[in-house]
Order: sequence, then structure tokens, then C-alpha cells
Amino acid sequence: MIVEYTPESGVRLTEPLDFCGFKLVLKGPLSVPPRLEGITIVDEDTALVPIDLVPNLPGRPKDDRAWDVAYIQMIAGARECGWIDLKTNAIRVHIERGD
Repeated sequence: MIVEYTPESGVRLTEPLDFCGFKLVLKGPLSVPPRLEGITIVDEDTALVPIDLVPNLPGRPKDDRAWDVAYIQMIAGARECGWIDLKTNAIRVHIERGD
């Protein structure tokens, strides 16, 4: 699952059925990261994506109970691995930069 930002589309969810990988991809000519709908850029390689934001992003399958269950399981796994920031209730993700 990818949270993707492009200057044209803003923030959206791509590959929404891939629950094994989760990252933030910033596309376009970015010298300074844009403001990203509640997403916090921690450093050059890391961001915090609010858990409650992801199900509300464009690109998420609508009215899909199986997706909801899989997302909850992904969050539980991230919590076990220490990837949840308890203070912000967000998932710690790797940032990639694309074309």
C-alpha cells in the first residue's frame, strides 16, 4: 500500500490491496516537502501517517469489509513491530521520491 503525493492529484492511496508494504511516495519536483493533509515529515526518510487518514484517502476501495479487516490487521502487525507512534496515533513509514 502506498500513500502517494503528486502536485496534480494531492495525497491518494495506490496499491490499496498490498498490505505487506506501506510507504509514502512523493512525486514531482520537490525541493521542500509539501503540506500533506496531516502527514508529518519526521526527516528526509521518515514520515508519520495518521492511522485514521488512510481509510479516508482517494483510492481506497469503498464499502469493502475485507479491506477494513485487512487494514486493521496491518495496523496490529505494525504495532507489534514498533512502527506505530503512540503520541500521534500514526504509522511510521519510509519516504521514497519518485518521478
